[in-house]
Amino acid sequence: MLHVTVTPGPADGAGMGVRRRFGWPNRCAGFVVLLFAVCSSGAMPGSMLGGASPASAHGVVGQRFFPATIATEDPFVADELALPTVSHQKTSADPSVKETSIDFEYAKRITPNTAISFGYGWKHLDQVGPPRNPSGFDNLEITGAWQFLRNEPHEAVAKIALSGEIGGTGAGRVGSEGFTVLTPAIFFGKGFGDLPETMNPLRPFAVTGSLGYSIPLRDRTSTLVIDPDTGAGTLDIERHSNAIQYGLAIQYSLPYLTSNIMDIGLAPWMNRLIPLVEFSFTQPVDSRFGEQTTGTINPGIIWTGQSMQIGIEAIIPLTRATGKNVGSVSV
Repeated sequence: MLHVTVTPGPADGAGMGVRRRFGWPNRCAGFVVLLFAVCSSGAMPGSMLGGASPASAHGVVGQRFFPATIATEDPFVADELALPTVSHQKTSADPSVKETSIDFEYAKRITPNTAISFGYGWKHLDQVGPPRNPSGFDNLEITGAWQFLRNEPHEAVAKIALSGEIGGTGAGRVGSEGFTVLTPAIFFGKGFGDLPETMNPLRPFAVTGSLGYSIPLRDRTSTLVIDPDTGAGTLDIERHSNAIQYGLAIQYSLPYLTSNIMDIGLAPWMNRLIPLVEFSFTQPVDSRFGEQTTGTINPGIIWTGQSMQIGIEAIIPLTRATGKNVGSVSV
């Protein structure tokens, strides 16, 4: 006997597709601590660290340094390596599933304004099954980007990108899809350093943001499920809808405050801190099959040096579909 059931496809609440390098599960969040490190070519202007400023430093527009944000993609092209990031968290309570992921991303500039990046990761699920305790790779993600705006007097920057999560390059037993998902997106950044001196307390602020549209190249996946007791077959149909992905990061740069406005007497290591809060959402275009909007708020802090940075954030769900589970990720 064959029955047909229709189930919604998963919705990723972690923001832009390039942020899947942390192996963020489809419907789990809660209060999660993130710790990551990024090595890049000239991470911070030397003028903020007492040295010469490299002309092609990553994230630098005029006197403003934009760090590589954690939950959302930054609006720059750069030579950059996101070091292997290890995460561990409970992704499901019934049945119980604990997920451990090791992920990384590497970006390389092709020209001063274009770059290509590669993201890959390995995942282990601690579960009763079936399958029992599977391990395998996530799908490979490839992104091409073009930075088309760089306005130093107004500390403004923007880029467009096309990301492709290549279906079939990962292991289906750990949830990697067998179809490709394309995501065209636009990213922007704006510093407030061009405000008048009467508004000095606001000048260290900056914002970055993104807007993308994910397009699965398959609208449904059919799986035949056999009941071991009766032998009856059930055709499970999982729908895959297009989705709008958007994010925003608000940051306050202590390096900018110290170098361009006033020295408030902090220790040297504290002068390299950038507190920030990020918002990340995924909203399905068609909700007929049960997909729901997922989203998180991510307060945290980033420390940045001349050639690397580390950061830590909490991930707090903003919608019911995002989940409640607790976990951690570190490098």
